[in-house]
Parts: sequence; C-alpha cells; structure tokens
Amino acid sequence: MAKVKLGRTGIITEQNAFGALPIQRISFEDAGKLLNRALDGGMTFIDTARAYTDSEEKIGSSIANRRSEYFLASKTMAKTPEGFWADLETSLRNLKTDHIDIYQFHCVNQCYRPGDGTGMYECMEEAKRQGKILHIGITAHKIGIAEEIAESGLYDTLQFPFCYLATERDVALVELCRKNDVGFIAMKALSGGLITDSAAAYAYIAQFENPLPIWGIQRESELSEFLSYMKNPPKMTGEIASLIERDRKELLGDFCRGCGYCTPCPAGIEINNCARMAQLIRRSPSAGWLTEEWQAKMEKIEGCLNCGKCLKHCPYHLPVPQLLKKNLEDYRRIVSGQIRI
Repeated sequence: MAKVKLGRTGIITEQNAFGALPIQRISFEDAGKLLNRALDGGMTFIDTARAYTDSEEKIGSSIANRRSEYFLASKTMAKTPEGFWADLETSLRNLKTDHIDIYQFHCVNQCYRPGDGTGMYECMEEAKRQGKILHIGITAHKIGIAEEIAESGLYDTLQFPFCYLATERDVALVELCRKNDVGFIAMKALSGGLITDSAAAYAYIAQFENPLPIWGIQRESELSEFLSYMKNPPKMTGEIASLIERDRKELLGDFCRGCGYCTPCPAGIEINNCARMAQLIRRSPSAGWLTEEWQAKMEKIEGCLNCGKCLKHCPYHLPVPQLLKKNLEDYRRIVSGQIRI
C-alpha cells in the first residue's frame, strides 16, 4: 500500500485512515472491537472531534493503551479562547493522552491568523508550546477559505472534502497543498454515502501522492473492505474509470453532501438525508428508505418554515428548501408506484 507524508508534519502513514465520526452511533464495546482491529490491520491514523459526541471517549477507553501505535487528530469548533482551552482539555481527558498529534479548527468560516483579534491562532501556538498538540490543523468546506488556508503558511494540515466527484478547483487545491507542504486530509471520500463503490473511491484518490483519505467506519464489513486494501490496493482501471464517469454525470451539480451543518432544523426536518433522498434511494438498497418511519420524516418537509437557517449554514450555498421540495415530490411518486427504481 502507498504511504502518505502529511506535508511539513513529517507524519508518514498508510493512505488509508480511520474516520471516527460514525463510531458515535455504536456501543463502546463494538467501537472498541473496530478500533483494535483497525490497528491490528495496519491503520495508523485516526481522526475524531469534540463535536462527535462520545467518539473521543470510545477511542480513549479502547486503545489508549496502544497510543504509540497511531497518530491522532481531533478538532474544536470553539469560537473563543476560553472555549478552545475547554475543548482541548476535554479531548485530552477523553482520549486519555497527553498530546494530540494534529489539533484542528473545525469547519471554519475564516482563516484564523495571528493578530486577527480572535486570539484563536495564538491558542494553537500556546498549546503547541506546552506540548499538548504537535501540529496545527484546520478543516473547511468552502473552497475559497481552503485556498486561503493553503496559501497562508500558517497551517500544517488542511482537511477538505475530496472524492471522485471533485471539481478542477478541488484538484488544484490538492496540488496547492502539495506545493506548499501542507498535509491534505481528504474527508467525505465517499461523498456522505452517495459513492457506493469503495474500491473506485480508493483508486481515484490513490492517483494523487498527498491526500490522506479518512473513511467513516462503523461496521465490521466496512472495516474489512478498507483493511483488504492494505495488501491489495485498488488501482484505476478502464472499468473503474467508466463507473466514475457515470457517477460524475449523475451526481455533479447541486447535490447535498450530507455534512449536516444545516441541522438542527427548527421544523425537525432531517435535512442531511431528506435533501438527497433521490440519490440515496437509487444508490443503496431502497427498502431501508421506504419504511413508515422514513415516509413520516420526508413528510416533515411540508412543515418547512422557510426561515433561511439552512441556507445560512450550508457550506456549499445550496438552495436547500428547493432541494427538499424536489426530493419530496420524487419520493412521493416512488412510494405511490408512479416511479419504479
């Protein structure tokens, strides 16, 4: 398997990392089994965040005794120095470690800089001076902010969505990070579940020397897939290239990535799934999306308040209310049998 060097951090790891957001949905016991098996199988990089409820606690309780075997990245969504220090101390305690290899500002709307008046970058510098973090990272969803970060010279790593649905501008960002010695951590490598062929997803990213994909894993079967790529990494073939081209034609444009930053919705709509139901129901086993529970969730779209909250928070500036209504209309036709899938 290819290894990735994360820019100026000097961290070298397999191009196959464990994304620990989904383990918040499973038990401590099951999370522990996954994490230990991931380490046994050769994964050496784990990414989590304070925002992922009990994900950090599950990591700390399961594999803190193996701390020397993996690199650890976590994140803070704090907007004040006081919040930063509270988050960092909580993360260190939950993770049962005295340091975090890469500590990241989480889903930023600006490139924090020294002297910008927020005090946030200075917190990172002080935490690094104290040895509580080793490298300063940041995550973003907006391409313009990501480009500013990559050019700033202030950050050791940038985490940004990257998959085979990438635009030319996204690909240029990966190269910009390589050129500027900024480690590139690729989130949403399966586009929030819309990409269903992990081999194709892996083969696409493996064409680039510097991205480190973090795969969101919560099931044994998912982990088995990615561990199998340690010995037999998928390579780009004509068949995979054709699959990717078909998916790009179907999915590129105004589609919801399922990031969830638009939630919670005041009307109780599960936006991150309802706004992309048309794709989900056609790209995964449909029965799970046609239950009475999901029909009730989709009907909540009728109660949209048009408050604009989702529009304000969507990193991709999507017309969320319109997407919801289009998906509801499509969904109703499928449920009624007017459309076959």
